[in-house]
Amino acid sequence: MKLHVEIEGEKVLLEVEREGGRVVAEAGGRRYELEVRGVGEGEYLLLHEGRVYECRVEQAQGARERGEMRVAVGAGEYAVTLTDTKHLRGARIAAGEHGGRAQVVAPMPGKVVRVLVERGQAVESGAGVVVVEAMKMQNELKSPKAGTVVELRVEPGATVNAGEVLAVIE
Repeated sequence: MKLHVEIEGEKVLLEVEREGGRVVAEAGGRRYELEVRGVGEGEYLLLHEGRVYECRVEQAQGARERGEMRVAVGAGEYAVTLTDTKHLRGARIAAGEHGGRAQVVAPMPGKVVRVLVERGQAVESGAGVVVVEAMKMQNELKSPKAGTVVELRVEPGATVNAGEVLAVIE
């Protein structure tokens, strides 16, 4: 899978592949082979060349654009934005804002772990809607606007593709 990644303002093309229990990533001409172990929601242990790194991933506070997150590795914390190269569009189109409707869209292929809302439920902007697991990381996808959940197109256990609409907020 190819992703455009912006880390603290620096843009990089990231290629990620799963090979068995390992993740192979190439960024900036460098290749990384990692073993990733989930230890809690948004918490991971990364094993690289015999060293262990603690990693925490969470949605960036106040983030409206999908793919915006805070990633802490060891003592460092970074602002990271991921964009799937197959679905490059402006932030508003990516968030699916059309005529008062907003779509919650899967940023990458994965499996739905939890659905946090019900059809007809009122949600605030930034409220969690669906949790999707991709590459052994759980990502809570949030509502891009305040409104009412008018469509839920997934249920726990469903496999989703990048760019797939998971919920619609009106």
